[in-house]
Amino acid sequence: MNAGGSAGAGGSTGSAGSARAAAASGAARLVYLDVLRGVAVLIMVLAHVVDSWTEESSRHDFAYYTAVFVGGLGAPLFMFLAGLAQVMSANAKARRDGSVAAGRRAMWRRGWEVFALGLLFRVQSQLLGWGALSNLFKVDILNVMGLSMVATALLWGLGSSRGARVTLLALAAGLATFATPIVRALPWLDALPDPLEAYLRPAAGLGAFTLLPWAGFLFAGGIAGELVDAARASGRQLRLQIGLAAAGLAGIALAWWASFRPSIYVSANFWTSSPTFFFIRLGICTALMPATWAHCWFWLDTAASRSLPARLMEPGVAVTRAVELLGRSSLFVYWIHVEMVYGVIATPLKRTLPLGESLIATLLLSALLWAIVEWKNRWMAGVVLPRPFGILAAVLR
Repeated sequence: MNAGGSAGAGGSTGSAGSARAAAASGAARLVYLDVLRGVAVLIMVLAHVVDSWTEESSRHDFAYYTAVFVGGLGAPLFMFLAGLAQVMSANAKARRDGSVAAGRRAMWRRGWEVFALGLLFRVQSQLLGWGALSNLFKVDILNVMGLSMVATALLWGLGSSRGARVTLLALAAGLATFATPIVRALPWLDALPDPLEAYLRPAAGLGAFTLLPWAGFLFAGGIAGELVDAARASGRQLRLQIGLAAAGLAGIALAWWASFRPSIYVSANFWTSSPTFFFIRLGICTALMPATWAHCWFWLDTAASRSLPARLMEPGVAVTRAVELLGRSSLFVYWIHVEMVYGVIATPLKRTLPLGESLIATLLLSALLWAIVEWKNRWMAGVVLPRPFGILAAVLR
């Protein structure tokens, strides 16, 4: 979800010609971030369709667990990209206004807006689903994302330089990660009301997202945002992408190796609270940035488009632009697709499809969502929401 504000990803969702025009203006350099956000959208749809629609008999083989693992990368990637976009937007705001405080205030306000959207989303789900009232207190990704963005604003504002901000965010990411098994084992958390406890550790029926370790992905994304912003200013984009690729792959390898070593914790679950699994996923998120950057360079950059006949380029360009469009409207797609997959209208499909058919359904639903986004963009063109509904602009833009 593009909840962190604009990351400066320019470019059009139209033809390859418009892509080249955008590239000439310098805006297209960050199109890859929207494409990567679109990849996260596709992963999210995969995760939810497989979880909701796959029949019980297909849930016990390697293919299903592979789909679950891939689907599980969607949420970390969204958190990572939200932190990246938030920090880049704050830097841009600070430069325009000549004040770091202006950037911090924008980050702070945006974080609380996302948190409010998370609460509004729960109200909508309750009205459409008519479930137990306790569902209103579920902690979903928007709740955790919003509060993590508020924390990022505080940390970012404390830094007097880019290096200081990177250091603070790195320390926060490490603390969020390594403290998770300890916090989840604290006995005094039992005394907290369940809706509050659910923000610190999973509570029955109140969701799987918690501030620890999920905030760590957003803090790490903020570090990436600082690095991308610096590289954009200096023109050292290639050097940055090589460094990100090396760091991501090294992180995956080291975390994988560490996962086979004796744990330093009395109690830690690899799949839920282990720092090793966190860093494997963070490494994947980091490595996906240069991979997507290279993909967009090949399919959308002027030099690459001359290397193959235009007819051969068209399918790749079209698919990349479609994914980019989903990425630009990722929060809107999240908002509408949950009810489509888990809601009453999906009842005939729940737990009925073999895995292969669930994968086909993922592609079909993704295509439908793309068409809805196209329609939404045309319908919202030039529309200015009145003040009481201004918060929904983040969803409908």
